[in-house]
Amino acid sequence: MSDSRIKGLHRLGVGARIDALQAAGFLDAAGAARLKAGRLTLAAATADRMIENVVGVFGLPFAVAPNFSVNGRDCVVPLVVEEPSIVAGLAAAALLARGTGGFEADVGASLLTGQVHIADVNDVDQAAAALEAAKPSLLTRANNVHPRLVERGGGVRDIEIRQLRLADGAALLTVHLYVDTCDAMGANLVNTICEALAPEIAAICGGRAALAILSNLADRALVTARVRYAAAALATRGMDGARVCDGIVLASEIARADPYRAATHNKGIMNGIDALAIATGNDWRAIEAGAHAYAASSGDYLPLTRWYRDEAGDLLGEIGIPLKVATVGGTLEMNSAASFGIALTGVTSAAELAGLMAAVGLAQNFAALRALATSGIQAGHMKLHARSLAAAVGTPDALFDDVVRALVESGEVKRWKAEQLLSARLEQTDADIEAHGSAAGKIILFGEHAVVYGRRALAVPIPNAVSVRLERAESLSLAMPDWALDRAIALDSDNGVDALLAVILREMGITDTGFRIHVRSMLPRAMGLGSSAAVAVAIARAFNRFLDLGQEDERINEIAFACERIAHGTPSGIDNTLATYAAPMLFRNDGGLEIERIELETQPPLLVACSGAGGLTSEQVAGVRARRALAPRHFDALFDEMDALSVVGAGLLRTADYAQLGELMNIAHGLLNAIGVSTPELETMVTLAREAGAAGAKLTGAGGGGSIVAICPGSLDSVRSAMQDAGFRTVALSGAGSH
Repeated sequence: MSDSRIKGLHRLGVGARIDALQAAGFLDAAGAARLKAGRLTLAAATADRMIENVVGVFGLPFAVAPNFSVNGRDCVVPLVVEEPSIVAGLAAAALLARGTGGFEADVGASLLTGQVHIADVNDVDQAAAALEAAKPSLLTRANNVHPRLVERGGGVRDIEIRQLRLADGAALLTVHLYVDTCDAMGANLVNTICEALAPEIAAICGGRAALAILSNLADRALVTARVRYAAAALATRGMDGARVCDGIVLASEIARADPYRAATHNKGIMNGIDALAIATGNDWRAIEAGAHAYAASSGDYLPLTRWYRDEAGDLLGEIGIPLKVATVGGTLEMNSAASFGIALTGVTSAAELAGLMAAVGLAQNFAALRALATSGIQAGHMKLHARSLAAAVGTPDALFDDVVRALVESGEVKRWKAEQLLSARLEQTDADIEAHGSAAGKIILFGEHAVVYGRRALAVPIPNAVSVRLERAESLSLAMPDWALDRAIALDSDNGVDALLAVILREMGITDTGFRIHVRSMLPRAMGLGSSAAVAVAIARAFNRFLDLGQEDERINEIAFACERIAHGTPSGIDNTLATYAAPMLFRNDGGLEIERIELETQPPLLVACSGAGGLTSEQVAGVRARRALAPRHFDALFDEMDALSVVGAGLLRTADYAQLGELMNIAHGLLNAIGVSTPELETMVTLAREAGAAGAKLTGAGGGGSIVAICPGSLDSVRSAMQDAGFRTVALSGAGSH
């Protein structure tokens, strides 16, 4: 059974959050893989089929709020929203509610209202009587418009006749058709029914059909939700729980008395509801219109929630709101991100989704009123706003938390202050970064696998791809949110990062294990970008600096190579060498290390795109070794061709002849395919890059999954967009960072 109480979710990295959701039962393996590969975004080609004049896809953060329990069912809430504090507020409100049973939601009949307005009626009373008499036949006629809807258990449930008086005094008849659309929103269904019946209704009335369309005031789809908060649980450092409750009740009553306050009160409710509606592909504009119209339906604009205290002194909250939502429909089927959001909620019907949405609105309202009644709304916003500002000014991962903390403490949470703080920290740069430890990733342009057999490979670095910070602790542990790792290290293990750390400590003669190791990596694991070597180099450098061991780069490289033996079996040494020296190079290791550094005047326009499947270097190297054993002369000839491409490619890289370099990369990809390390997905990615304008593209690294690299003179943006639209994560060496 799924458990939405996921502790510390906000402190994890993106990958670790995805793993936590999978472990808690809210994501299956396919869903987790899709999120990690960055494939949630709607593709531009799909968007172009949804609306006209598409030129791109606009992104917003997709987050989850944990801790929710609604009608006894644990769930996480998907949210698409950019406003700081909403997700944090919802998660905290849901956690507090768990102590008193969570949220209860009631969803009754869920009917969408269709309207047919009849004008130019001579005798409205007579026309209304005629419509009443015709109701049975009109119901039959209405349900014949969509017989499949009736087969699914839906259909027109009732017809109501209303008389209106226009501003000029003219009388108007309005016919309401109340339609059960099942789990669909049903706007098109209802509009079709209204248009089909309008001529017949007009004929019965002796008038003219002026309008035939649905109404978004879905007051026949009302949802209520309730929650109880124990007063004692709401206490803060400066206020006891009773005062907090009283403050929330007072804020509720002010909204009931003041429409100016009620508008903001209800906007806060919709902060949560809209974010969930967007994440599940529902029409948030229709929901907004219906909610605000319902708030004003009494003639006064009123709050949608009510807060009061019971006899025991606890805080009770209630919401009543019209919510006509859907879990099926054409738009949802086209937008796979919306279908993903619905699946993440775990709901099995539109009624369940409506109940969850009402609970989210009530929780968001509580979070806002609690902040107003205690520290004020701005205090809760400031840290989250500081994170947005730190990101906006381009703060690197290694400095991000420090800049955010300093920004909040300064009291000036403004962009200019974020720029000032970042600039001050960057002035420390090399010494400070080296004190923490950093290393480069690698992109092999030519020579994969051939380099294992003594041939040359041409590679370029991904600078500062991994950074490490050490701090004193009681025992050895590692936090690596980008790889979903946060745990104690067992140095007697022969697997993964534990074995890597054991080698580093042994090789460096370190017996002190009282460290907490913080690692940030822009390199995804097992994508052919030298991630394990970069992590080893960065950690070794951090220990070297922290303990003042005096190890030179040559020794750091040797230590990282020893780690690579653990990770990959028979490595060539190119990964650790690039990680250490961070320079373009021709590399050969045929018993003796041979490095020819390549000086470049300009950064080549290279783009890396990561596939949805990793490729383990050790497995791919072993596979090539086994195939070579069956046809050694054939494979050695291919390796010689790869060696020649590396040498020629180095010259083209020096002279920035990117068109010719691309042609050679295309040839190199063919050779790698010939030795059996490409995959159908990599072939698709290479083709996509070339069609988007790349001069050349090939797999990079060991293959069997992993990544491709494309050279993109004048086409970097178009190739990046094409890869991202197809759902692939990209890393550019010029023009942009990782996405």
